Amino acid sequence: MVIIITGASRGLGWAMAEAFAADQQGHTLVLMARDAARLQQAAMQLQARFSQTTVLHYACQLGQQAQLPALQQWLQQHAPVADVLINNAGYFVPGSVHAEAEGNLEAMLEANLLSAYQLTRLVLPGMMSHGRGHVFNICSIASLKAYPGGGSYSISKFALYGFGQNLREEMKPHGIKVTNVMPGATWTDSWAGSGIPPERLMEAQDIASMVYACAHLSPQAVVEDIVMRPQPGDL
Repeated sequence: MVIIITGASRGLGWAMAEAFAADQQGHTLVLMARDAARLQQAAMQLQARFSQTTVLHYACQLGQQAQLPALQQWLQQHAPVADVLINNAGYFVPGSVHAEAEGNLEAMLEANLLSAYQLTRLVLPGMMSHGRGHVFNICSIASLKAYPGGGSYSISKFALYGFGQNLREEMKPHGIKVTNVMPGATWTDSWAGSGIPPERLMEAQDIASMVYACAHLSPQAVVEDIVMRPQPGDL
């Protein structure tokens, strides 16, 4: 399989890349992220550990329209048809609608929604031509319920979930699966220094395991939504 993972140099993206790279069948992984140096290091580490897998990488800011032509050309050369696309790129900035910094909403929409929307539009023609494929959108519990301090982040994640729901309906006739993943608090670098013990949160590998399992179901089955929370509940 050819698997494209965005936001792949750390956190959930890295955990999902590890899960697919470890498959003894040997896949082609296309890792994407904004930080070119960190992305290259991540790709080299995976390639060294999992020789059966081919690891490619491409650094870009997916939400920026100007970067799409070069990305499209690169994909046509290296991964013209993807089997799995995992839209994981994004980040969190706390805020509130009435008081957050000017430009917060635009930044959150670019990182958390447009990155998925624009890359998916590049990848879909190849999937549709083959009548198969699977798109995962890594949303959030914030896609389902507003909470204090969510602000533009929560708005962008609601929008990403809406994008996934619409895409699911559109892709049914084409044999392409769409899964929206809504994880709660998960231990990654962003939680370091928070004072919250890691055992209170889910592990990144928990989400990666679920995505990997869903990607290996029969062609007749699709998991539309995955909702995961720490066992004691949300923070």
